[in-house]
Amino acid sequence: MNHHYTLNGITLTAPPVQRQGEILTRDALDFVKALHLATHKRREELLDHRCRQRQAVAAGVDPRFLPGTRHIREDASWQVASPAPGLEDRRVEITGPVDRKMTINALNSGAKVWLADMEDSSTPSWSNVIGGQLNLKDALAGRIDFTSLEGKDYRVQGARDGLPTIVVRPRGWHLPEKHVLIQDVAVAGGLLDFALYFFHNARTLVQQGRGPYFYLPKIENHLEARLWNDIFIQAQQLLGIPQGTIRATVLIETITAAFEMEEILYELRDHSSGLNAGRWDYIFSVIKNFRTRGPRFVLPDRNAVTMTAPFMRAYTEQLVRACHRRGAHAIGGMAAFIPNRRDGEANALALDRVRADKSREADDGFDGSWVAHPDLVPVAMEVFDAKLGDRPNQIDRLRDDVVPDDRALLDIASTPGTITERGVRDNLEIGVRYIESWLRGHGAAAINNLMEDAATAEISRSQIWQWIYSTAITDDGDIITREWVTCLLDEEFDALPRFDGDRFDEAREVFEEVALGERFPAFLTVTAYLKYLRDGMTLAAA
Repeated sequence: MNHHYTLNGITLTAPPVQRQGEILTRDALDFVKALHLATHKRREELLDHRCRQRQAVAAGVDPRFLPGTRHIREDASWQVASPAPGLEDRRVEITGPVDRKMTINALNSGAKVWLADMEDSSTPSWSNVIGGQLNLKDALAGRIDFTSLEGKDYRVQGARDGLPTIVVRPRGWHLPEKHVLIQDVAVAGGLLDFALYFFHNARTLVQQGRGPYFYLPKIENHLEARLWNDIFIQAQQLLGIPQGTIRATVLIETITAAFEMEEILYELRDHSSGLNAGRWDYIFSVIKNFRTRGPRFVLPDRNAVTMTAPFMRAYTEQLVRACHRRGAHAIGGMAAFIPNRRDGEANALALDRVRADKSREADDGFDGSWVAHPDLVPVAMEVFDAKLGDRPNQIDRLRDDVVPDDRALLDIASTPGTITERGVRDNLEIGVRYIESWLRGHGAAAINNLMEDAATAEISRSQIWQWIYSTAITDDGDIITREWVTCLLDEEFDALPRFDGDRFDEAREVFEEVALGERFPAFLTVTAYLKYLRDGMTLAAA
């Protein structure tokens, strides 16, 4: 059935979902259209630039600090804007998708900030895209609740001024919104997410003493940050919101962005609230960019690549230095562990590891860090309370002891660890199970006591691809070939727990295409979104 219809020059191609008209108003669509027409050509040019950059790296050209922006790095006088209301203290941030239950749990978590995620922990089905906007709007209006199928009620507890500050993460530049077309061109998913949230909530947020705040994902260079900054300026002009009201934290989660951290802060300086060490996507980006460059860039098992690896230490320490030098927050990475109350011994061990991870970040100078589960908020809070005390942050700790070193950022070869058959099998299991969950509309999946999202699944599939391409060898001497991996995949697939309505068969097709194919798709989510994600799912509990 053809569900296409056009409103205000915008063609909507998905079956309508409940309460859609509250979000896709004529004025809101006009706002989306204005931002799209002003920026879509630049976005396409920047995506082409990404491809050229990856081709250059594949040809042997290593990224370096940019000579053309040396004056920005060497000018010690400039600073980003001072912290915005509600963003002064960010010692613990909880991340999670914007479904109704998770929205309530995040707001009740006790964290200082909630990263309301429309990106890696959310599947961009049309029902999720619209439902997320409705949930955020309802939450800010104080009218959000949820009752589970089992009859459990969820309500936001406490006064509004005691709730976490909401920071929305729209989709990255790479993912189109196939359901929204303007002049037959798909609107960027991230632009749609930003525009609808800003249009419906900016004034409400300002009235509540906060503001429209964002996390910007997948940025690969300072020119992409400049595009976002220009969008912010235009959006504020169109709605009559004072310039600088928007604030954005950029995730440094691509290897190329790590060489332009100060430049990214500079481009966004009037709208900047810092940088985040997006560790999982960062590892994926390293593999993606250097996947054909030989043994020097082959990493060991996923769980062996820790934040103490030399290239990861260089990345995080240089990030803290760049942020604090410019008066910006430095936010640490995500603890992906999910507490298991039925296994006290394993739980205690995992919590000790989380505590050690957060202690390292606090000692390094980070002003806060991420957790993926409400039960981890007290652990992270305890660590940062001990470090910060009554201070909202430690931006004044300049880390002058850190020397910017672009060679250190590429010291992949010093990463300790080996490739094991268990590591190969784990990647196969995680990749297929995550994609299956994603295809059913769930972008955050609990697998083996870890919260897996698109970034961690990307590591799993890209490691498989790189190990096959490089003919890597396990610690037992097995040569990693496509045929050997396919045999292991058969075994892991046969062991999966099947259920009515599962989408494992399609998930395997996606996984084989993105991990075992001759070609390496830049993002598995784009492949899955354009070819396999079904429309017309109902919007539950909206």
